[in-house]
Amino acid sequence: MEIWFSVAVGVATACGVFLMLRAHTFTLVLGLTLLSYAVNLFLFASGGLTTDSAAILGDKAINSDPLPQALVLTAIVIGFAMTAFACIQAMRARSESGHDHVDGKEQRDISTKTETP
Repeated sequence: MEIWFSVAVGVATACGVFLMLRAHTFTLVLGLTLLSYAVNLFLFASGGLTTDSAAILGDKAINSDPLPQALVLTAIVIGFAMTAFACIQAMRARSESGHDHVDGKEQRDISTKTETP
């Protein structure tokens, strides 16, 4: 189970970094969100992946650590707020500049060497 979980975290991280390297604000926000999900999964896995065990001390001999669960819960709330803030900033930047390129430059058409709106 740990192998599949680590592969899923790795794929989510790779996809998040790939999307963050794109030149549009929407894909940047999606990449940041996907990367934050990957970090949340990594934090959750650091508490120990066990099945049929309690999150707190109880009758079971093997217990999972509740601290990473609390950290992930807090990170989900903060990540949602930051995603909403980044979306609002992206919408405002698009309305002011007229395009959604991250670098603030309009895309040039290579064949005619003119700027396209």
